[in-house]
Amino acid sequence: MFLRNLVVFSLIALLAGCAGIGPREAVEGQGNTQQWNLNKAPLGQLDGWEINGKVGIRAPRDSGSGTLYWLQRQDYYDIRLSGPLGRGAARLTGRPGKVSLEVAGQGKYDADSPETLLQDQLGWRLPVSNLVWWVRGLPAPQSKSRLTLDGNSRLARLEQDDWTVEYLSYTEQNGYTLPDRIKLHGKDLDVTLVVKDWQPRRLGQAAAPTPGAVP
Repeated sequence: MFLRNLVVFSLIALLAGCAGIGPREAVEGQGNTQQWNLNKAPLGQLDGWEINGKVGIRAPRDSGSGTLYWLQRQDYYDIRLSGPLGRGAARLTGRPGKVSLEVAGQGKYDADSPETLLQDQLGWRLPVSNLVWWVRGLPAPQSKSRLTLDGNSRLARLEQDDWTVEYLSYTEQNGYTLPDRIKLHGKDLDVTLVVKDWQPRRLGQAAAPTPGAVP
């Protein structure tokens, strides 16, 4: 009986250990790892927000700028772009496994991932699944990353999945310190995001109306 219990306990411990193993963050810069862990904990729990801002895109075939509205509720997102690249309006909505893209004057398209839709319909190789983390000032948890911290132990630079993300400034909103100016550099695509209005919230908290937000 003792041996059997020992084996069972060992298996449970092994499984728990495997579940806890995640991608390593290579951390450098002015900040320290302990403070970084304290800073990112509340951001990781943030599962809802509304963002109003501007986005600029530079691609080989076309470049331009426009306005951005981003609604996030847990794993559901509604991202709307107006005016970039002369394409009119585009709206990306969905959750894991089911995504739709509507482009003004072109129609509606469906796919399993936002990356596939943007690549096929707009020609952009943009890691939307990572953006949910990057916009909060966090590395995406599913792959390795190299982090450069600023003097306040926040992200100043992030390298992940062949992208470089620069965090140029932060803002305080509802008790959270969040990026409000971000530059993303990928292969054949550069994106600049300037957040004019951040409305972060935790799941279950009532959403306050955001001036200028798309209903």
